[in-house]
Amino acid sequence: MNAIVRALTLIAGAILLALGVMFSLVLVAAIAVVGLAFGAWFFWKTRHLRKALREAQAMRTPTPDGDVIEGEAVVVEDYRVSERPVLPDDTRRPPP
Repeated sequence: MNAIVRALTLIAGAILLALGVMFSLVLVAAIAVVGLAFGAWFFWKTRHLRKALREAQAMRTPTPDGDVIEGEAVVVEDYRVSERPVLPDDTRRPPP
């Protein structure tokens, strides 16, 4: 009797596992379809905004005959370090 219960439990668990995998695949596919539909809708609704932004960017871009200054800059900061004895028996050379 114990072996039959174990076998039925194993079969029921395998069936439940297979059903869970099937339903999760259907759920993932449905979420993907809804996400793609939303992305297409959003892309379609914002087409006028993207066109206006492209036109504004084209108007802001300087013409080739304008003044363009290119170059690199390096900031160098100088630090002055003074050495002075910290301990009374410091045997290092005295500060200049």
